[in-house]
Amino acid sequence: MATKTISKKATTVFSSNGHSNGITNKRVEVLKTYKIYIGGQFPRTESGRYYVAKNKAGQALANACLSSRKDFRDAVNAARSAFGGWSTRAAFNRSQILYRIAEMLEGRKIQFIDELIKQDATPTQAEAEVNTAIDRLIYYAGWCDKYQQLFGTVNPVASSHFNFSVPEPTGVVAIIAPQNNSLIGLVSVIAPVIAGGNTCVVLASETKPLCAITFAEVIHSSDVPSGVINILTGKPTELIKYFADHMDVNATVYCERDETNKKLIQEKAAQNVKRILLYDNIDWNSSEAESPYFISDTQEIKTTWHPIENIGGAKAGY
Repeated sequence: MATKTISKKATTVFSSNGHSNGITNKRVEVLKTYKIYIGGQFPRTESGRYYVAKNKAGQALANACLSSRKDFRDAVNAARSAFGGWSTRAAFNRSQILYRIAEMLEGRKIQFIDELIKQDATPTQAEAEVNTAIDRLIYYAGWCDKYQQLFGTVNPVASSHFNFSVPEPTGVVAIIAPQNNSLIGLVSVIAPVIAGGNTCVVLASETKPLCAITFAEVIHSSDVPSGVINILTGKPTELIKYFADHMDVNATVYCERDETNKKLIQEKAAQNVKRILLYDNIDWNSSEAESPYFISDTQEIKTTWHPIENIGGAKAGY
């Protein structure tokens, strides 16, 4: 005699307010989608692509934009537009703005510590990194109106001239930030560049991007003119060649030890003879990572000759 099997379907019971009373009570977390920062705005990447940032345990932390070549071009345009106004600001005013960034970062200290812990730092390491980042901003705020005296000179010449050399900002600086930390490396490469009157486009850490875009939110509320600092997230392998060969970029900063990428940057930078700065052996948490010489790295030296009357060699007479 044949037997008939009756299968039971799983059902989900809903309460009167529409919420499920059924199988599971576990909530699906909504990950934050971090946007990029270009020209004082927070657009999504024009490519429409994103990736999921994860920590070492494989926990999904956030959605981050995969920036494209077009995003980089837009950021360079914003940085170039901002350069004229920023470079001619009083050094004291640039100092005030850097100090304001430090103040705003101090006010959101707990959030940054939490993000660093999510990205595998210990609580002690996270607090130390945030404190160092705040102190580093204040350090460079203090140098804004002093490095000119350190790196400027009056030059003795064997002719009837005053001859003096003064540092001037180089222009738009493209920065591939340190990839093995989230905050302190980013702050350490941005602060001296803008302290010297330059504008910048920064590619944040691919694996630890959380603090970078949160830092962009700090910048946005810190009186920094739009376009002075532009922050992208994404893959260095995709974008590094554009950082090196864009014809309206005046200097490129690279902070990793990859010899292939170093060679690529040096070759492509030759097209418009842009400066190449390789910070590949620096402990960004140490005191060696702060120096006025980081400011001078993105300065050009302008020498001026001013004619004077040679009184000592004049002939006697009336």
